[in-house]
Amino acid sequence: METRILATDSPRRLSAAVKAAAGALADGQPVGLPTETVYGLAADALRPEAVAEVFEAKERPFFDPLIVHLPSRDWLDRVTNIPAESRAMVEALITKFWPGPLTLVLPRQLVVPDIVTSGLDTVAVRMSAHPVFRAVVEHYGHPLAAPSANRFGHISPTTASHVRSELHGRIPLIVDGGPTQHGVESTIVKVTVANCACCARDR
Repeated sequence: METRILATDSPRRLSAAVKAAAGALADGQPVGLPTETVYGLAADALRPEAVAEVFEAKERPFFDPLIVHLPSRDWLDRVTNIPAESRAMVEALITKFWPGPLTLVLPRQLVVPDIVTSGLDTVAVRMSAHPVFRAVVEHYGHPLAAPSANRFGHISPTTASHVRSELHGRIPLIVDGGPTQHGVESTIVKVTVANCACCARDR
């Protein structure tokens, strides 16, 4: 398999790259995409066979769950089942930090496949602030499972060339959005009824 890298340094190239990425995702193929943290290897989070391609390309063990990137906030209640006691905290966190490098671990809806969550009853979700990732996920219109775009155990990539050196021949497409801003993975917060109750008492 030849791995293409598509530039996004002009409106025309960005539009072409977004359409190509969405087409590959619709075909069940994984695509390397930039986020503000590191480059991710994205696949349709609601299609188990597409997510399996991510695990295969990365040589990632299936017991390691994935983060789901949402195209918009209205998807939150479609993939998670937020307890009433946690709702205020979740809303406060996403209002302050989304889009951005904050991942929330919440009870999941059954629409999220077991392969994404490694069989857990929770799912990790976030919304990326990177304009190229946002353009792709919004155009595609479905949540994307997107762990870092490297082979398991290797250093997370911060440029498209890093992704190519790791996954050339394993994936069809990398969208080049330039170097990532942060270079480290997002902060992960597990929201539980217990920590919401503690916050309520602290107020």
